[in-house]
Amino acid sequence: MKDPRWTKLADTLVNYSVEVKPGDKVLVESKGDDSPDLSKEIIAAVAQAGGIPFWYHNEEEIERRFVMSASEEQFKAFGKMHLKLMKDMDCYISVRGANNAYTLADAPDAQRNMYKKHFYKPVHLEQRVKRTRWVVMRYPNHAMAQLAETSRDAFEDFYFSVCNVDYRKMSKAMDPLVKLMKRTDRVRLVAPGTDLTFSIKDIPPVKCDGHRNIPDGEVYTAPVRNSINGEITYNTPSMYESTLFDNIRFVFKNGKIVEAECGGDNDLLKRILDTDPGARYIGEFAIGINPNINVPMKDTLFDEKIFGSIHLTPGQCYDEAPNGNKSAIHWDLVLIQTKEYGGGELYFDDTLIRKDGVFVHPDLKGPLSRKALR
Repeated sequence: MKDPRWTKLADTLVNYSVEVKPGDKVLVESKGDDSPDLSKEIIAAVAQAGGIPFWYHNEEEIERRFVMSASEEQFKAFGKMHLKLMKDMDCYISVRGANNAYTLADAPDAQRNMYKKHFYKPVHLEQRVKRTRWVVMRYPNHAMAQLAETSRDAFEDFYFSVCNVDYRKMSKAMDPLVKLMKRTDRVRLVAPGTDLTFSIKDIPPVKCDGHRNIPDGEVYTAPVRNSINGEITYNTPSMYESTLFDNIRFVFKNGKIVEAECGGDNDLLKRILDTDPGARYIGEFAIGINPNINVPMKDTLFDEKIFGSIHLTPGQCYDEAPNGNKSAIHWDLVLIQTKEYGGGELYFDDTLIRKDGVFVHPDLKGPLSRKALR
């Protein structure tokens, strides 16, 4: 029997997230053995909305063989072909259910960098993100349940609780935070191993309310590029380029990461930060508010929405919140400030906004409480 929760999710993706209109060309990309099940529901919903669906299944082991062995000319041709396809699309929906998060763990740096330079940056960062209506989501397969250290049945229940929230209600609740951020200059973050200051003056805050990621639940902006000083220690593990990083610590001086260390592969961490000049500067600052995501599960799409968290992102900024930083990377790294993870404070212009992950500002504590958002 078909699970009605899939039908509801597909309806949200098609009719709310990307708002498919009659005649829209919609690229539906899936990854992983199980993800075509949801893709079927999405394609049906696109057709019902009057759109024209195109389906592309990205088999990770095939992708691996290409990434491991392709020359720069082949990467250029691969990127050119995919860019042409993406330019022809009005909407993009991605269902990512990789069977193995470590598929590219042993790919040489040179191969990864060519892949990012000639495929990911032009096709996704510059075309898909900037010029289509898009949404990206995960599929709750065995691999994700393993990363979350739970059974697949339990993970599916969690998955639907965070993905099928009322995003229209969440969007309205975000408005007071957006209003406050618009008039804020200085931000200070305090937590164990963290004391960091920066400015967000005149950089627009943006609501993430189900139109880009599912699950969703964050408000983001960007720091003034050269304004960050101090240190931050991220307490959430991060999977990046098929490698798990933990306890990443950065020291900033006038916006630039001048020291970097982690509990894992320090050499790889530094090589990522040396991808290009913009990789050592921050392109995004965001505040997570999804009330049903409370613990990290080694998947950024979920972890960056954790209620009571922030993420501070080395690399490319978004056009909607521009600070001038350009890079081939965009690495969302998460700091949870709830009591369970050591606590912390968030200040706007020396006023305490959030304490131990709970909003205390009078304009925010009502609409952005867990109870109100559920």
